[in-house]
Amino acid sequence: MVTLDELVGNGLLQKPSDTAPTQVERAESNYKSLDSFALPKDRGYQQQFADVYFLRLTKIKPAVEQVAAAAWKNTVLGGEKATKVDRVLDVRQGHLCWVAGTVYMDMPLKPNVLDDVSKDRWISGPTTVENYFSNTGEETLMLEDESGRLKLVGDVLKNYFLVTGCIIAVMGTENINGEFEVLDLNFADLPPQPDRWSLSKAPKIPKPKSEDIEMTDSSSPSQSSKKIALVSGLEFSGTDTSYAMELNLLLEYLLGEALDPTAQSDVSQISRLFIAGNSIAKPSEHDPATDKKALKKYGYDSSSYNPLPSQLLDTFLTSLLPTIPITLLPGVQDPANVSYPQQPIHAAMFPSARTYTAEPTPSPSASDEPGWLDAVTNPWEGEVEGWRVLGTGGQNLDDICRYVDSADRLGMMEAMCRWRCSAPTAPDTLWSYPFQDDEPFVMKTCPHLYFIGCQPEFGTKIIDGPQGQMVRLVLVPSFAATKEIVLIDTETLDVSKVKISA
Repeated sequence: MVTLDELVGNGLLQKPSDTAPTQVERAESNYKSLDSFALPKDRGYQQQFADVYFLRLTKIKPAVEQVAAAAWKNTVLGGEKATKVDRVLDVRQGHLCWVAGTVYMDMPLKPNVLDDVSKDRWISGPTTVENYFSNTGEETLMLEDESGRLKLVGDVLKNYFLVTGCIIAVMGTENINGEFEVLDLNFADLPPQPDRWSLSKAPKIPKPKSEDIEMTDSSSPSQSSKKIALVSGLEFSGTDTSYAMELNLLLEYLLGEALDPTAQSDVSQISRLFIAGNSIAKPSEHDPATDKKALKKYGYDSSSYNPLPSQLLDTFLTSLLPTIPITLLPGVQDPANVSYPQQPIHAAMFPSARTYTAEPTPSPSASDEPGWLDAVTNPWEGEVEGWRVLGTGGQNLDDICRYVDSADRLGMMEAMCRWRCSAPTAPDTLWSYPFQDDEPFVMKTCPHLYFIGCQPEFGTKIIDGPQGQMVRLVLVPSFAATKEIVLIDTETLDVSKVKISA
């Protein structure tokens, strides 16, 4: 219980003053969204999915071979020098060599669409298998390219995160069983990283007056830097109100209400809010809207639709948008397409908040200004305060976790960066669009900030690359489970966590 003395001490209750209150203004957001994962309007699904892996191998293999050639150019074992082999089927028994290709993991628990077709079955929704690996050791690791597949064995493979779809180079020799004994392994590592403000111009900072310099302590910063807020897993529901109080407190915190002047000044430096997936909760098993028995017209039961969750989200966004811009990424539970990359949630879902979206233009190049509410794709790439940012709603990392018997999600995030692929398991076990001309999941540039939403708990680390790249990795926890949001300093990329509790 909070006492009256504590409220007075915190500055929430004060006696009337003749001094006018200081007006606090929200920091301006410097933001540019890229259409890296936008699908064409005339998209079709008649083409084969194999083109995705061929495109990925074509884009990443040269970088992998360059790293491998530098690492193994002077490798000599048993008097034999390691040589490059162009195709996996050109490997010869007893010959020390190295070859690059795509990893494929044959796992007994992994879903296989060919098995479903051969058994005259069809999957109507994404798989619900928790893990693809088993404790029996029945998994088989292979390396493939356009020529065929080669089985990989060796203890060195246990030291790396490996999943279907990542591009690697292996060095070793083929044994009498036709298996490739791996002695060493290499990835492409981090791609080139652009400089800050490479897409937009840095804002001009006004020079302080001479009298201000004299009165300012040199050991203290002149003003607090901007911040961006990351939240995911809001999970607005029409039936469950167990954390409705925390959602209201989150709204008041971001608006600066019910805070003392010092805290209001800090919150005013949050220049943008990112909502990274799962803004809508899963339908309840005992949802009254879905329990109704009614006749279906054209295979659709209108009485089973519950509009309350989207209405609550619309109200939440409308309350925030007059004071802070919002970037909204869809998640697996949100009203967007299931396949990766998910396209933006349609503005029709927000009858009130859509007034803050960008006005439709006759051509994509007519206006580059995003709306105050920017509904974007998942994954999303853009520039925030000059930093290159990559973010997802969590499906890519969740699917990788099914391959690996480990809880090190930050390690898997780092592996994705070093593989140069943000969704390696697509389209094998992560549903995705069958691209033919480009593979957008390949990281062409190295982000400065990489965040993934809807995670079990908060986590962060910094990784570096061979050319001086530095990437801040952030796991954004689900707000419904943890009641936590993440703040990132836009000057230092330092990360802090805020706990909302009632």
